[in-house]
Amino acid sequence: MNIIEIILSLLFVMIILVALARRIRMPYPILLVLGGLGISFLPELPRIELSPELVFVLFLPPILQLSAYNTPVRDFRANIRSIGLLSIALVLTTTVTIAVVAHFFIGLSWPVAFVLGAIVAPPDAAAATSIAENLRLPRRIITVLEGESLVNDATALVAYRIAIVAVATGAFSLADAGSQFLLASAGGVVIGLGVGLILTPVFRRLTDDVPVYLTLTFLSGYGAYLLGESLHASGVVAVVTLGIFYGQPRFNTMTPDIRLQASAVWEIVVFLINGSIFILIGLQLPRVMEGVSVPPATLLWYAVLICVTLIVTRIVWVIPGTYLPRMLPGVRERDPFPPFKEVVVVAWTGMRGIVTLASALALPNINGTAFPHRDLILFLSFTVILVTLVLQGLSLPVLIQGLKLVDDGSGEREEHKARLKAAIAGRARLQELIQGEQLSQQLVEKLGRYYDTRVRRYAGRYHGKLDDEAEKYFISYEQTEQDLLKAELEAIIKLRNEEIINDEILRKVQRDLDLQLLRLQNNSLAQPAPVIEESDALLAAIGEESILPVESEGQTEVGSS
Repeated sequence: MNIIEIILSLLFVMIILVALARRIRMPYPILLVLGGLGISFLPELPRIELSPELVFVLFLPPILQLSAYNTPVRDFRANIRSIGLLSIALVLTTTVTIAVVAHFFIGLSWPVAFVLGAIVAPPDAAAATSIAENLRLPRRIITVLEGESLVNDATALVAYRIAIVAVATGAFSLADAGSQFLLASAGGVVIGLGVGLILTPVFRRLTDDVPVYLTLTFLSGYGAYLLGESLHASGVVAVVTLGIFYGQPRFNTMTPDIRLQASAVWEIVVFLINGSIFILIGLQLPRVMEGVSVPPATLLWYAVLICVTLIVTRIVWVIPGTYLPRMLPGVRERDPFPPFKEVVVVAWTGMRGIVTLASALALPNINGTAFPHRDLILFLSFTVILVTLVLQGLSLPVLIQGLKLVDDGSGEREEHKARLKAAIAGRARLQELIQGEQLSQQLVEKLGRYYDTRVRRYAGRYHGKLDDEAEKYFISYEQTEQDLLKAELEAIIKLRNEEIINDEILRKVQRDLDLQLLRLQNNSLAQPAPVIEESDALLAAIGEESILPVESEGQTEVGSS
């Protein structure tokens, strides 16, 4: 088989495994790794090697950029202490803990042991996001886990570089290591912001050219990463900073048309990257086993030791670190005890992934000879990925179900609040137009009913006072309109088949109807409905200011100390 046939075959297998994973409700990274592992045993399969440069340069930036773009900055800021302690302090603590265990129980020298610790320390961004997206977890947990996965790669990679230098030179300075970490992180932030500020005016001039605009968003992430690495800063931090920058409304130059297309394009690209990564991880087994000369029983003991150390270190850090500081009355008053169920989930969620394997594969030669214990480090890294993905990934849904942990509904409540505020703003603008322009009475009445109904609906939903009969009406109305739109779609397809209209006209009208149908399927707008007395009374009683309280709903930090 040539390289093109291999790539297409792997993509086909990946699609089948992802579809199967979703049908059996299993996180797809787990099935892809196991599938790749099974494929690696096929006798006729050519050897497939995963290049570290391919991972770091080609795969990592888009994943980090999209995750950072979608990060809710307010929630990230509210949980910054938890995220910082997990993504920086815990990663460094894990590096040290693994180094101690590897030195005393496996016999690695201190510098090499620290390299192993830095390699296996960071949980994986793609694994955490892919597994958590199928679980209805409280939003606070998702924020902490995704925030941790955005930053921890930078921490681990800086520690990895410092440890590599220590192996090569035989010298290590804690002061130098600390200053390198701070400079690399600060440099990454500056580079990410700089790239964003430079390109924002360019994006404003490209809003009428969607393909060029979207291509530049991809290239800018790669550019930020490569620029950061070339200047000895953190390319990971640069990409994360750029993604967060793009996500801020005041810097976001996307038009509605670009937003719709960008969402679809980015979702497909990152899906293909994630899927390729995990199936390639499984395919690395032959290369991992090549140079390992340690007896199988000893290898098993080493693997169990490292995996248990990783899992226990995270549990010991998260659970006591969350509750012990809150024993102090002053701390507890400002930051109450979080639910134990949520803390347990954060403590158990520590899947490793592509950065761990790529770091192990990227171990350089030292003074013209292979890196000390390279094959053993590669094997332990692969085992950590496999064990954490399969053990923790498969047990996480069971753990969540056993703890009876459910979504707290805060996201849905904020959605109703946003829709209500938007409807009120639209109704207020209508009143301005009525006073300032000559609108027909028929148009005023129609639009007035439309916005009054939307305000009633979302006010009722936001306050939990929309009765079942009213909710059923709204749902029935939308389902009926969806049926009508589908009839319209069938009609224009029939016109095209009868050659009454050409394909260009079909696509144009079809797109408009698709957008309307998508709006209804996402429940993005409420349609005009009969007046609901309970909702009228609700609005009259509480007033619009009470509908939208200005205070923010606080979030207790999880996993902090």
